[in-house]
Amino acid sequence: MTDNIHHIPLTDINPNALPRDRTSEDAEADYELMQSIFIDGLRQPVEVWGLSEQTDDGHRYGLISGFRRLTACTTLEKDTIPALLRTPESIPKAVTAMVAENEIRSQISPWEKVRLILQCLGEGIFPTPDAAISTLFPLSSRQKTARLRGLVPVVQRFDGLLNAPERLTTRRLDQLTSAMNAGYEDLLLNALSPFPRTAAPETQWEALAPVLQEALNPRPSDPAPGTSGDPRRIRTIRNGLVIRRELTRTGWILRFSGREAKSPGIIDDVMDYVELHFGKEV
Repeated sequence: MTDNIHHIPLTDINPNALPRDRTSEDAEADYELMQSIFIDGLRQPVEVWGLSEQTDDGHRYGLISGFRRLTACTTLEKDTIPALLRTPESIPKAVTAMVAENEIRSQISPWEKVRLILQCLGEGIFPTPDAAISTLFPLSSRQKTARLRGLVPVVQRFDGLLNAPERLTTRRLDQLTSAMNAGYEDLLLNALSPFPRTAAPETQWEALAPVLQEALNPRPSDPAPGTSGDPRRIRTIRNGLVIRRELTRTGWILRFSGREAKSPGIIDDVMDYVELHFGKEV
């Protein structure tokens, strides 16, 4: 039996009734979709479900899948949109249906998946990350499931700080997870702090690389951060001044950050101390 297609007013549909899994934007692809709809019409209906009651905004339906199509039709100032009316058993089932439909169209990045998991947890849709993962991504391999579970604290801490994290390779995601698990969170955040979210992704990654190198290749003599005998990798000296040591191929670097870091007297004081305790220049 063919599903009945309903032509529903755009103003009746709440596009944000569910947490969305795909958060990255592709302006070129969105423009091409809009042009296609303008010339040939919408080829694939969106999917919605009827809300139990009309919202204060006048919404009678919640969007399950077709966010980009709905956005394109709104931009084209269309009055209605072809839609399939679904009856999911529950909100978790509706979110699962959205994920399944989007995965068919284009692979969702691990970062976007974990961001969705955290949104669902925040809205009380699932009680735990494991419950969300097993329901939303039931076909994931054991390795992919473990990666999603390990990424939860990483996305919690770094989402909003990194530029285009959904484009990070699985290798880089695994490196971030391992460094976080090893206790290097504060050092990673400090390394990233001078760079805004709008900084180029590679620029941000180059800043993180020395910390990741130390975290992933620990020396036997250096205990992990926060443990007994922890080397002084980072210290907050006073408000507005943080000092972090950084291991390079040729030796050590001390990095000063914070409000007072650019004070010209800071580096002079450090040089005076070094000369006093280690001798004058030769």
